[in-house]
Amino acid sequence: LPGYRGYGPVRVGNAAVGQRQNDVYGSMVLTAAQMFWDERLPRQGDVELYRQLCAVGHEAHRAALTPDAGLWEYREREEVHTFSAAMCWAAQHRLGLIARRVGLDSESREWLGKAGVLRQEILKRGTTQEGWLSGVLDRDMADASSLVLPEIGLLRSDDPRFHATLDMVAKRLMRNGFLMRYVEADDFGTPSNAFLLCTFWYIDALASVGRREEALELFNNLLSRRNHVGLLSEDLDPQTGELWGNFPQTYSQVGLILSAMRLSRSWEEGLWHAS
Repeated sequence: LPGYRGYGPVRVGNAAVGQRQNDVYGSMVLTAAQMFWDERLPRQGDVELYRQLCAVGHEAHRAALTPDAGLWEYREREEVHTFSAAMCWAAQHRLGLIARRVGLDSESREWLGKAGVLRQEILKRGTTQEGWLSGVLDRDMADASSLVLPEIGLLRSDDPRFHATLDMVAKRLMRNGFLMRYVEADDFGTPSNAFLLCTFWYIDALASVGRREEALELFNNLLSRRNHVGLLSEDLDPQTGELWGNFPQTYSQVGLILSAMRLSRSWEEGLWHAS
């Protein structure tokens, strides 16, 4: 069955069902962690929920430095992806904070100790000789997912390694104001379309290091690519500006919302001062 403009065949189902993606452990713990701090929620996190999450944390500890398909779901190869390892770190780190929150100090120290060792290993093996963060451990690979490592908490946005990563990503992955996920050939050949969520990640990263005007320019350019009802797709052709891929795409829209929040003026800027 041909797809859009005769491209195809149309794919049915999702081949990712059989893949190993180690970042899932971090996603599970990060999702539940809010329950231990946000008092607005009807159900608060407790020791019972913490115990359930510990099973996820143990899997994260086991899988952290093992090869997987990665965030981008490579089909024909597995490597130790920096983002996956960082999410496994996040699972253990947050469990350490949760354990402290529920009064289990010895378990907190144990989780935080494991997380600390893993963090050192990730940064040691994931930092290139040029000082930027690679998308995989033990070799150089430009990957847009490196932009979210400060959001996870693995390092701060003022860390020189992140500044080097931001510059590297712009140099290697930017195409006419839109960011590629990566440029290495994958299972479908050499990528040609930019991934819209990654461009929002880049915008957020610029804002986090104080380059707000650059971020606003890219953000407004992205807004101009929405369709007549304000929706975005998964991908975009950086040469023509044409929307491609799954449409509409939730995480493109979520990226837009989060970047808009990041770039909006805060109440602390004195909007209501007489002068």
